[in-house]
Amino acid sequence: MLEGIRCQNCGRALAEEEVFATEGKTLCEDCYLDVAHRIRVCDPWGERSKRVFRESHGLEGTEGLTDLQKGIYEYIKAKGKATARELAERFELPPAELENQFAILRHCQLLKGKKEEDAVYIVLWETRTV
Repeated sequence: MLEGIRCQNCGRALAEEEVFATEGKTLCEDCYLDVAHRIRVCDPWGERSKRVFRESHGLEGTEGLTDLQKGIYEYIKAKGKATARELAERFELPPAELENQFAILRHCQLLKGKKEEDAVYIVLWETRTV
């Protein structure tokens, strides 16, 4: 390994052949995959595409979701709201994976984010802000 090449995300020392460069950063393979495979949460086209797909396949509610996605949805349904940190701990997910799961649930119009004072909570989609 060459001295001084480190992942700018996790800090791991890297050999020259292990370096991935993206968005102006030097990353290890794991961090690169996290960045490259992130699903955008606020994506109107993603949301529309998911809605059209689910409607065309007759999917409603949690039908067609993975067990993990169903678990996250049911947890929010039972509690009313939760922070991303709480969900990450509860389901033992790294933040990037939780963000991807939340993005899918948001695109399905099942969950959304809601700001309350200085915190952002994940709540059911039909929950209205007064």
